[in-house]
Amino acid sequence: MRKKHSKAEDDAGIDMTPMLDIVFIMLIFFIVTASFLKEAGIDVNRPEGGAPPDNPEDARNIMITVTAENEVWMDSRQIDARAVRANVERLKAENPEGAIVIQADREASTGVVARIMDSLNVAGFRDHVLATSN
Repeated sequence: MRKKHSKAEDDAGIDMTPMLDIVFIMLIFFIVTASFLKEAGIDVNRPEGGAPPDNPEDARNIMITVTAENEVWMDSRQIDARAVRANVERLKAENPEGAIVIQADREASTGVVARIMDSLNVAGFRDHVLATSN
């Protein structure tokens, strides 16, 4: 006669708890014994923020404005495009920290703006900003 197997005998399983315990113990062991090395690289010296200038006039930028009618304005007065270099040299001597900003109208002639930028480059002022206005 055949033996009838009970369902409990067929569902024999493996107990995973001891294996998980060993894995976690090994993980803790490797984390504790690992030595963390500082990788070789470049140390970057980041600039520190300075205090704002005591006198707001010290940080004044040199503004060159070109209107839609191709008029060049500097220091609240109209100048000739050929005189930009001399005026910028004078203002840079008074305020060496000031940035040069060319503010050109969208309708201004590209030739006038290019002439101003060329005169600044010839004078040695290569760090200038070009901004457009409507």
